[in-house]
Amino acid sequence: MGRGGTPSPGKLASTREPRKMAWVQRSGPKPVPENKPTRVRYLIITILFVASCFSYGDRVSLSIAGAAMHMDPLKLGVLFSAFSWTYVLAQLPSGGLLDRFGPKRVYGTALILCSLCAFLIGFTGYLAASVAYAVVFGLRLVSGLAQAPIFPGNGRIVASWFPATERGRASALFNSSQYFALVLFAPIFGWIIHRFSWTACFWLMGILGFALSILWFKTIYEVKEHPMISTAEIDYIERGGGLVNAERSTANTLFTWVAIRQLLSSRMLVGIYLGQYCINTLTWFFLTWFPVYLSQARHLSIVKVGLAAALPALCGGFGGILGGVVSDRLLRTGHTLTFSRKAPIIAGMMLSMTMIACNYAPKQSVMLLLMSLAFFGKGFGALGWTVVSDTSPKGMAGLNGALFNLVGNIAAITTPLIIALMLKRSGSFDGVLVFVGLTALMAIVSYGPIVGEIRRLDLTQATPAEVAH
Repeated sequence: MGRGGTPSPGKLASTREPRKMAWVQRSGPKPVPENKPTRVRYLIITILFVASCFSYGDRVSLSIAGAAMHMDPLKLGVLFSAFSWTYVLAQLPSGGLLDRFGPKRVYGTALILCSLCAFLIGFTGYLAASVAYAVVFGLRLVSGLAQAPIFPGNGRIVASWFPATERGRASALFNSSQYFALVLFAPIFGWIIHRFSWTACFWLMGILGFALSILWFKTIYEVKEHPMISTAEIDYIERGGGLVNAERSTANTLFTWVAIRQLLSSRMLVGIYLGQYCINTLTWFFLTWFPVYLSQARHLSIVKVGLAAALPALCGGFGGILGGVVSDRLLRTGHTLTFSRKAPIIAGMMLSMTMIACNYAPKQSVMLLLMSLAFFGKGFGALGWTVVSDTSPKGMAGLNGALFNLVGNIAAITTPLIIALMLKRSGSFDGVLVFVGLTALMAIVSYGPIVGEIRRLDLTQATPAEVAH
């Protein structure tokens, strides 16, 4: 079998029941030959990357606008965190919905709703300041609720569409969207705010989101239902450990407290959840307060903030992709799954701690170099979604991804508020950088002794004692 996953006709006949027809009949315009070496999974991950970039771009829009608002730090911190209040609360229900109805409908509906919220925020510029603040706060709450299924949906789709040896790259690609969103949107938003106003950023995101929703419904399917896929590619994914038969739960939905308790009884999963909380603390510093840091602590203009934020973010994006490539390469060359996933995570988090040295770097160029190294390390080590795909019990990929995202995104609530309180008290970002850097150290502890061996959890055969260990 070649790297693209096309087995010989003889081998295909010996491993699967012969079909009555020489074509795979699907809902698309043309039938697909069984042995055609399709690569539909690459189209799927591209769409996930675009959708994830949009999701993070929606969050970046407020942080860039916030740098131009000159608002009280505490009020701005509350506004930054509003999105995550409902985002976190909706994680478990969204995971249950994904497992029951599938990601196409749930994820697609999420894109439509958050696009509408972004578009409406653009009109708050016509309101009085106090009313506008309250309306933006409310719409950010709704947007967080709407976007809750997006990253659990990414994890579920990758677990279904990719074999184990390709999951690192696939997950790293959609996870790197947080950096590429900053690279793409920060300069654009900076220019738009300078040329027009901050409200125009949200109109742009609304229009882009509606267009993306149309693309989503036209291209996303379950593995065996996709009109463009061949049997050869299905076989390749399935033999590599892809959950192509991940069925939707029916009336007895897997969103139950018993199922949640089973997941939380695993020390491995708890360590993964805690690690994601620590990594997301870095993420939300970069997504919310980093542009403000450049503006207020480094005294850059709003246009220069957009450009300066893009360089470290670009390094983070490349680090994110490289981390997935390195992890998959280690796995293919005979290293254990545990070592292949943990080594990039630990190395990346160690590199992220270099941001603390920015406190001792008066030159802007040195500061940007150190932040670029920190961004690169954070991206290189952000393999949490890959590990979720590796460890999720069958039939519970959506729920496990949602629980993972719930714990991780508590940091999206706490990080903006903690930093706001630190700034309110000291008026300096020095302590903030130390706080964020030390959180990277805690991520190493979480993925080291707490997680232990990385493996797929089997809840169908495990006893309670086995689950706990």
